Amino acid sequence: MSGITGSKLNIRGSGLVAKLGTDGQILTSTGAGTQAAFEDAAGGGLDWQTIVTASTLTAVAGNGYWIDTTSNACTITLPGTASNGDEIMFVDYARNWGTNGIVIDSNGLNYQGDDDTYTVEYGTDGQAVRIFYSGATNGWIPTLDKAVDDVPSKGNSEGIFGFGASAGGNQSMTNLVSNAGVVSSDVTGVGTARYATAGTQYGGDKGIFGFGHDGSSRISTSNLVSNAGVVASDVTGVGTVRHQVTACSYGGDKGIFGFGMLTDGTYVSTTNLVSNAGVVASDTTGVGTGRGEFPAGCEYGGDKGIFGYGYVSGTAAVSMTNLVSNAGVVSSDVTGVGTARYGIAACSYGGDKGIFAYGTTGSIVSMSNLVSNAGVVASDVTGVGTAREQLAACEYGQGKGIFGYGQTPTKVSMTNLVSNAGVVATDVTGVGTARKALAACSFN
Repeated sequence: MSGITGSKLNIRGSGLVAKLGTDGQILTSTGAGTQAAFEDAAGGGLDWQTIVTASTLTAVAGNGYWIDTTSNACTITLPGTASNGDEIMFVDYARNWGTNGIVIDSNGLNYQGDDDTYTVEYGTDGQAVRIFYSGATNGWIPTLDKAVDDVPSKGNSEGIFGFGASAGGNQSMTNLVSNAGVVSSDVTGVGTARYATAGTQYGGDKGIFGFGHDGSSRISTSNLVSNAGVVASDVTGVGTVRHQVTACSYGGDKGIFGFGMLTDGTYVSTTNLVSNAGVVASDTTGVGTGRGEFPAGCEYGGDKGIFGYGYVSGTAAVSMTNLVSNAGVVSSDVTGVGTARYGIAACSYGGDKGIFAYGTTGSIVSMSNLVSNAGVVASDVTGVGTAREQLAACEYGQGKGIFGYGQTPTKVSMTNLVSNAGVVATDVTGVGTARKALAACSFN
């Protein structure tokens, strides 16, 4: 069996936009500069159906279909009879065809000149396939079978875990995460070894680690991460030294560090903005309840952030959250949803949503809480994977996430992938040095 990819011939001139069949006949044509031309080029004349999530579909000529293969592949059966010029379009709704693709059954008719004993498959994330019927000889012919650019970008494609405390002491080593969620072996550390640091992306495609504890004192040192995942040497710290901080991105290309513990053991809500050039700003007076013991933060809504959970002196674990606007302004406390806990981690997923997971209530847990694209935290989801605390998380694959490392109470390096629908997967055997109190961020 052979896979078939579509061919196309589009003619665009000063007065014509035309699609030709293999015998030269005009399947569709419009005058240039008209609204109809633009609608035709985008499949605007089709009758678009509701999102298809089933594993099978019987297609009808004249329709457009959004095919969501998040949970399963889809086999599409074309009409058993067709007329010259009949048109159908299929679009990867969730940008997941690379994982679960579509198979087209031409149902007795030819497809691009081959009979229906051939397997017709499409398996590229973001792909759109537009087909016309050209007659019995060549049958259905694709006039569009390419991936559609995802603009604006759903996020960064790779990630990095860094720093932390291992059985051998404080570390500055890092572990890269590929765009398929595969964690690499240890990369020799750059910068001051430390734990209880935080990481966030900035500049749209780079990252930064900042703050923490070097084993003798709290620091505000930071280290930039290039868009190739290379960690730079120490940058002199800006802002109040503290550890057990958290961080997230906002505004599409900036970041923010927040909260943490001071040298006298006081928990604060102080924040420090990170510019789109990776420059950390001086302290911004904190908003909301000060807390430490590893609260977490992540992006949501495409350009906003959220801090959540942690430990408040005299109160123990909390589940309260604080939203961060697309200008980096932190809001007052939002009453917590879900089980109060600390030692938690968070990352974005799906391009505009987030997830908090794992942590400890005094007993280590693996539950998670999804964050909507409006910043609303959902109730607990039963945990998947080994319960642990003081782990880290970041985005990868432009819409997916990964939780990694932590303490069970034994230090571990296992990871758990998060789908672009926010579903946490079972444990993946750890790669790299087992450690806790580390940080992570994405880059591109």
